[in-house]
Amino acid sequence: MTCSTSTDAGRCIDGTLTVRFADGSPCADRDVLVQQVRHDFSFGNTGFDFVGLANGERDGSRENVFGGADPAAAERLEDLWLDLFNTATLPFYWAGFEPVQGRPDTRRLQAAAAWFRDRGVSVKGHPLVWHTLAPDWLREHPDADVEEIVRARVRREVASFAGLVDTWDAINEVVIMPVFANEDEQNAITRLCRHIGRIPTVRLAFEEARAANPATTLVLNDFNLSTAYECLVEGVLEAGVQVDAIGLQSHMHQGYWGEERTVEVLERFARYGLPLHWTETTLVSGDLMPPEIVDLNDHRVDEWPSTPEGEERQADDVVRHYRTLLSHLAVQAVTYWGITDRGAWLGAPSGLVRADGSPKPAYDALRGLVKGEWWLAPTRLRTDGEGRVSVRGWAGDYLVSAGDGSGSWALRRDQPLPEVTLA
Repeated sequence: MTCSTSTDAGRCIDGTLTVRFADGSPCADRDVLVQQVRHDFSFGNTGFDFVGLANGERDGSRENVFGGADPAAAERLEDLWLDLFNTATLPFYWAGFEPVQGRPDTRRLQAAAAWFRDRGVSVKGHPLVWHTLAPDWLREHPDADVEEIVRARVRREVASFAGLVDTWDAINEVVIMPVFANEDEQNAITRLCRHIGRIPTVRLAFEEARAANPATTLVLNDFNLSTAYECLVEGVLEAGVQVDAIGLQSHMHQGYWGEERTVEVLERFARYGLPLHWTETTLVSGDLMPPEIVDLNDHRVDEWPSTPEGEERQADDVVRHYRTLLSHLAVQAVTYWGITDRGAWLGAPSGLVRADGSPKPAYDALRGLVKGEWWLAPTRLRTDGEGRVSVRGWAGDYLVSAGDGSGSWALRRDQPLPEVTLA
């Protein structure tokens, strides 16, 4: 690892580790092997593809209502996913999670969350409250009942997944929520938000989730990165709602925003002093969506293939985007929205892996950052006479070993390195 770029310079940490043998004596004047095993930074992707696989549904007979690859295809993606990402977003879209009132898909999602946890992956739930994909049966209830049902839904999910899901998008896309309309009858969440207001709806989601699990991290998430979202954030904070992180989406189907625009967004939202989670990022590897499209959902094509030229552009854009995001220390998490083109949102070639399971250049380029430039590979270092060794790396979990003994330790900013005893 070298700390030569602006991104590295902000994220790299220097420290001195003291290594001791089991009897307490210093591991003096010895070669030790130091290696990173996990990033503290959250490099995320969706885990939708693996719900069936985690539940042993190998034949693909059960429809994946959340989208993504079937279990057979997911099995081929497993190593690619786990080799690059450490945080999985699981789908809690209410219409798919509880299509029939009182019959939530809790067991399957718990199995999926445990599948990721057992592989050393942190899990995030998305979303607890959202107007899009609200269940049809909720519309049949009057407003007063809707509010209580929503409150109960939040409490149920957060409590049921405590210890498995560490982070939640507590509420999604509130800026548009009370004015959202589609071809069908108005959904009940929009109706509720229009009735009680945006900030009370946000409060509802956050306070019920916090009561169900005080240890969870709760995110306010939106795609609208205009001043309207700033006003919402300010209103929510002034109202005393405890927000743990601000979620920012960047589905760039019309092309990479560029560094200047991205930095401008980061600066505007970093001023609230909260961690920033870049919750949904996509860059396409085919033709770009026409610039005149305002709502990305309005762009529908029969086929949207990945192209060699598009794949090279996507790889370059991914590197530029991640470097820009991670150069800002307020950013704590980045989630790329989907590993594969198979089942991708809007049918876009936005995955890092082609539909046939082969990695695109963008996958290799991102891995080159996460597990290359920003990663301490096994490195031999020499301790001094007191068993001390200087270490430089990104915040995360590490191992040190000498001979038959090894010990684990954590490298964190503004925290002294511990003494490690080899066992």
